[in-house]
Amino acid sequence: MAKARSAPKTQIIVAPVGESKQATASNGNDISMDGFKTGCHQANFSYLVLDLAQEKRLIRGSNGPGTEGLFAHDVPCGPGYTLSMPPSYATGLAALKRRRNNHADQDDAPETDAELREAVLEGPFAQLVDRALISETDLLKVEVSACALKIDVVSILMQQHGILREVLRECLMSHYNLPFIEFSTDVHISRDLVDKLNPRYLKRVGWVPLPPDGDPVSILIDNPRNAWKCHDIQMLFRDRQIRYFLGFREDIVRFIDSAFGIMKPEKDISAIMSDLGGACAAPPGSEEDGMEDAITESDSAIIQLVNQVIIDAHKQGASDIHIEPNSHDKETMVRFRVDGHCRTYQKMPGSYRRPLAARIKIMAGLDISERRKPQDGKIVFRFSGKKIELRVATIPTSGTGNEDIVLRLLASGEPLPLERLNLSKRNHDQLKALLDKPYGLILCVGPTGSGKTTTLHSALKYLNRPEKKIWTAEDPVEITQVGLRQVPVQNKIGLNFPALLRSFLRADPDIIMIGEMRDSETIEIGLKASLTGHLVLSTLHTNSAPETVSRLLDMGVDPFSFGDALLGVIGQRLIRTLCKLCRQPYEAMPREQEQVRKAYGEKAFASLERPEGMQLYRAKGCVGCGGSGYKGRTGIHELLVVSNEIRKLIHARAQISEIQRVAMAQGMTTLCQDGLIKYLLGQTDLQQVIGSVKTG
Repeated sequence: MAKARSAPKTQIIVAPVGESKQATASNGNDISMDGFKTGCHQANFSYLVLDLAQEKRLIRGSNGPGTEGLFAHDVPCGPGYTLSMPPSYATGLAALKRRRNNHADQDDAPETDAELREAVLEGPFAQLVDRALISETDLLKVEVSACALKIDVVSILMQQHGILREVLRECLMSHYNLPFIEFSTDVHISRDLVDKLNPRYLKRVGWVPLPPDGDPVSILIDNPRNAWKCHDIQMLFRDRQIRYFLGFREDIVRFIDSAFGIMKPEKDISAIMSDLGGACAAPPGSEEDGMEDAITESDSAIIQLVNQVIIDAHKQGASDIHIEPNSHDKETMVRFRVDGHCRTYQKMPGSYRRPLAARIKIMAGLDISERRKPQDGKIVFRFSGKKIELRVATIPTSGTGNEDIVLRLLASGEPLPLERLNLSKRNHDQLKALLDKPYGLILCVGPTGSGKTTTLHSALKYLNRPEKKIWTAEDPVEITQVGLRQVPVQNKIGLNFPALLRSFLRADPDIIMIGEMRDSETIEIGLKASLTGHLVLSTLHTNSAPETVSRLLDMGVDPFSFGDALLGVIGQRLIRTLCKLCRQPYEAMPREQEQVRKAYGEKAFASLERPEGMQLYRAKGCVGCGGSGYKGRTGIHELLVVSNEIRKLIHARAQISEIQRVAMAQGMTTLCQDGLIKYLLGQTDLQQVIGSVKTG
């Protein structure tokens, strides 16, 4: 028997602007905005009216003489909007918000699990608990996880807990007491209705106006009790009545895409391939080469197919797309590299291989008739208001006219702040100290795909100030920053790294970033620049920070110039992190504890502060992570800071082991040690650490 839920009490607060203390509070069972207005009409102050249940202000106004203030128009909400939840609900939501944002300091606003549970169980999906479709604990986890990972609650409930879409719709309709609208191609939203609105804004806030454009205005919204959203809507449609309808956020996004002409293809990859099936069938007795005319790169289905492959790769967080053809009678494999590991995306008929290659070549501006030589190009792909840049490489492989194609999805958006690189406190503080130096050389090292470019751009974001002139030479430019003067390498016209460096030195630089030190000439010019009053940042392909010194000395670099110029070396790797939705806690076995101690170093491990009992986590697998148990990657780092003692070792061409011994004595943690620390913190598992670095 489901327990009866008591009707929520109202709580509307009027607080003077600029004061934190509550000025007027009205509490009751059936208070309305009219009643509230009557109760405080004699007050004469500026105010904020707050809905505590949503932690949002309704509106800011003034209740003084000659002003209309708040009550010039009705509060834009559906039935029962003025009925706020009890204070405990507001407190619980505040606690949930702090957990979402991973606040480290909780002292300013204490929270309890009881308050948080009460908050969730007064929400729209509490009926799922009453119907025994999910436990209270699981619902609480879903709400917190959705907020922490910025995922729609509805998506997690459907994908991970198998709750039907229809059931969730009933919950929302019952809770909000409003009609529900799902996406339909029969509903055509006029562009005139949304012409003055930004699609990105509408997607972020979760609402869209529906036809007809009459009075009242019909608004499809995912949460009609969000005061901030409703206030914005009322301001946009001033002096007009508002009628609200409920909808899933996913459907709202589809309506927005449809209205702005950025609708993604309705068909999935399987449906598109089904449409191509008849055209790709080989006629009896045909030769392999004769199949080129069965389908062509100009066919609309092939265009849709290539577009959908790119869209799906982007949605799955892939870094690379691999198209691997075989013969005509064998399948063409399409694989995505996600979080550093390749996974099969789709197997396509062999007859697709040449139309696929031709279409990608056309998009990249390459020669479609040339199949004997490797080619490189670039694609700028747009969908749903997003821009994706892809670097294309074609390589001829065995078989008549076969070409492997690899598309690298280039990173876009703002660079990460240094605080989000997951550096240890020691590495973070010392890296900032190195970046504050007026001149010298800082190197970021590691294998291909280890996040070196990301780290360098985070460093440049820290350095990017109006008083600094920063030049970068990159191949290609993957991350753009306002304030940096970024130049792409163009080897075809002789614009390589050495040529750009010489030009930069004549262009009054303070800081120079070189995408990669590939040859002795680039290294020599970079060293000279660092010794003549410039801060130089670059990357190098080496396995560790201490090995970098030996590598450069072996390339013929003068040890005295190099030792004087070098400030520090950051070595790094990327390892997969455990999925936060499904990771399983476990107690480490003695054998595993011994393995960790040995890999870290017995003496160093004994002095390491670590969780009591070594409470660890391991991968499980769920819908959210594609069954792998991992979602996302994080960096492990080692930072070699060049002290006077290490500088002397460089001058003396000391062995790698000696440089590493001194660096560790001065506080450096190795890649392995940093990875094990992140393992002990529950961010990854032992397999990921051991598999990525040397442990002894």
